[in-house]
Amino acid sequence: MQRKICDNKCKGMGIRWNLFAFLALFVAFILAVVWIFQVLLLGKFYENSKMKELKLTASVIESNVEKNNLEHTAYTLSGDYTICIILYEIEDGRAREIISCDASSGCMIHHMSPRSFSQLYNETIANGGEFTKTYSFDAFITKGEIKGESLNTVYTKSFKDSDGKLYALFLDSELAPVSAIVRTYSVQFQWIAMILIIGALILSLFMSRVISTPIIKLNKSVKKLAAGDYDEVFDGKGYREIKELSDALNFASSELSKNDNLQKELIANISHDLRTPLTMIRGYSEMMRDIPGENTPENAQIVIEETTRLSELVGDMLDLSKIKAGTRKPDMEIFNMTETIRATMLRYEKLTEKDGYHISFESDSEGYIFADRTMMLQVVYNLINNAINYSGDSKEVNVKLQKIGDNLRFSVSDSGDGIAPEELPFIWDRYYKVDKIHKRATVGTGLGLSIVKSILEAHKAVYGVESTVGVGSTFWFELPMAENQD
Repeated sequence: MQRKICDNKCKGMGIRWNLFAFLALFVAFILAVVWIFQVLLLGKFYENSKMKELKLTASVIESNVEKNNLEHTAYTLSGDYTICIILYEIEDGRAREIISCDASSGCMIHHMSPRSFSQLYNETIANGGEFTKTYSFDAFITKGEIKGESLNTVYTKSFKDSDGKLYALFLDSELAPVSAIVRTYSVQFQWIAMILIIGALILSLFMSRVISTPIIKLNKSVKKLAAGDYDEVFDGKGYREIKELSDALNFASSELSKNDNLQKELIANISHDLRTPLTMIRGYSEMMRDIPGENTPENAQIVIEETTRLSELVGDMLDLSKIKAGTRKPDMEIFNMTETIRATMLRYEKLTEKDGYHISFESDSEGYIFADRTMMLQVVYNLINNAINYSGDSKEVNVKLQKIGDNLRFSVSDSGDGIAPEELPFIWDRYYKVDKIHKRATVGTGLGLSIVKSILEAHKAVYGVESTVGVGSTFWFELPMAENQD
């Protein structure tokens, strides 16, 4: 079943809604982080911050307890952190107040009774010298001037100086009501969430328009290309990636156009080569059947030759398909390449005698290679056949086998019209014709050079062609030499 090209009705989310989905998820993540840290955990962070301030203040006072600037240090800390401070020196079970800093009207420790102080001190000693307690209480000024509810954290610490004197430190930090702040943040959070979601939608619409417009244009052009319009040009406007994609598509369009032309030419050429022997076989067969006296050995021989030619063409097409598909693998062995070529040249003697071709072979020594012998014979036959077909009026073909370094180089030269430099890269393609006019080969099927290329590449051989217009062409390949194991 032919696969349909996706049109505007294809299922799936477009760029616009994909962008909105990703941005919405990102916004949800940001809002979740804000909610957790600014609303849910606000009270915890606030309490931890106050506790750190209390412990820092206690540490500074303890380290300065024997210094003359203790009182100044205590008042500075009390003002900076809004902390009430009372420091007692304990001697013989009695407490003597050394420092008292009242930083807040709602201070807990400055409204405590001696009994409450004593109880709090005992809890500190019982707890190892440090104690923290949170109070919620109604503070009354005796004359009734102030009345209100307050939440305070009281931190107490017992320590000694270098002389062994015992001290009791009481710190009080009033905690502001966090619940009102949380309610305010909750309302703000709702507005922020709404604004961010709307912003994400607007941003996704804008970004999708900027990003998708060149992609939509490319999509339309690709559909035209898929429909067979190889003249479609991709403009490549937009981002760097879009330009690179456009360049790649333009290259693909150019290559597809070339391939389409080659395919049409291939079909035309194959049709010609198949039709010619079939027509001759049918014509001679009908003549031998219908006309008395035409059933001669000569006519039968023509039918046999054309049948052989047709069989060779089909065989070459199958060989080429197998090599291209990788189903035909080289069966490697070491053999005498020089002796193989000598035996091959004997098969061209009849052609030399009959049609006046001059085919010579030169070799400087015996050369062995590690390759598939059958495939190498195909290469040799096809290169010699190609030289015969294009040898021109002189009908001269020269075959050489020579050592070049550690390699064995096989070359076939003809004395034909030669090939223009711009045509050289394409001569290995199936049925490619330099003159663009399909001519029936004197020998072979016309698929020779394509088979040669596939076989040599399967052997990882180095190959090429050298040609001069009006002088002729030389096709060659090189393979590493192998040691004689005879």
